[in-house]
Amino acid sequence: MTLFPAFLRLEGRRCVVVGAGPVAEEKIPGLLRAGAKVRVVAPQATERVQIWAQAKKIIWERRAFRSEDLAGAFLVIAATSSGALHARILAQARRRGVLCNAVDDPEHCDFFYGAVVRRGGLLIAISTSGRSPALAQRIRKKLEQEFSEEYAAWVEEIGAVRQRLMKKKIPRERRRVLLQRLASEVSFEEFLRRGSRKRK
Repeated sequence: MTLFPAFLRLEGRRCVVVGAGPVAEEKIPGLLRAGAKVRVVAPQATERVQIWAQAKKIIWERRAFRSEDLAGAFLVIAATSSGALHARILAQARRRGVLCNAVDDPEHCDFFYGAVVRRGGLLIAISTSGRSPALAQRIRKKLEQEFSEEYAAWVEEIGAVRQRLMKKKIPRERRRVLLQRLASEVSFEEFLRRGSRKRK
């Protein structure tokens, strides 16, 4: 199996989570952070999921899954303990053209959650195509050490400079050189030095 790596824009899109236990609870914050409209379908829910529903951060349908729950959905997360239900959700999702992820159930997935390093606008996702989530997590921990928290502010800064450069009438090759220099290790080290001077 060869995966196609992609980062999805979920803002304003309907995303369905089937299940409302601890596993589903782990998946919902990422959807909310991405601006998705989250609908949870489950007869019972953890206290935290109930709090989100009461705060109107999500919609909780307190019942069993129905195929029509996927109408108009962009993706569905199957987070239950039933492989048979996951198979049914996947079949309905494919019939409707909805992307499906069944947590810890690779056979019933169209896509996988990666282990993620997030530094502001910088997002690094690691996947082993479902073969070893433990390895993906180990690599994530190494990358978290390599890419410090300072990267968040630096990415914002170079993004703003890039926008200004793109508006200027500069020959394409010259702009390319400037943008590469802007994203260089030397540029990051200078950013750190400026920050250090400001703190003194």
